[in-house]
Amino acid sequence: MNCTEFIGYIASIVVLISFLMKDLRKLRMLNLLGCFLFVIYGVLVHYSFPIILTNVCIIGINIYHLSKK
Repeated sequence: MNCTEFIGYIASIVVLISFLMKDLRKLRMLNLLGCFLFVIYGVLVHYSFPIILTNVCIIGINIYHLSKK
């Protein structure tokens, strides 16, 4: 397993764990971290724009909702 794959797996695990949270704030914070890792992964796999764009949008949504509270 190379470093790029490792980051992809870690991102997947973090996002998966975030959905197990009961506290919405913790869910969004952990999901934010997972999405950030997915953006890094998307860059490392030769700029996979669908991965990058989707996760940047989700990051924005998470930041919006975290700042409202």
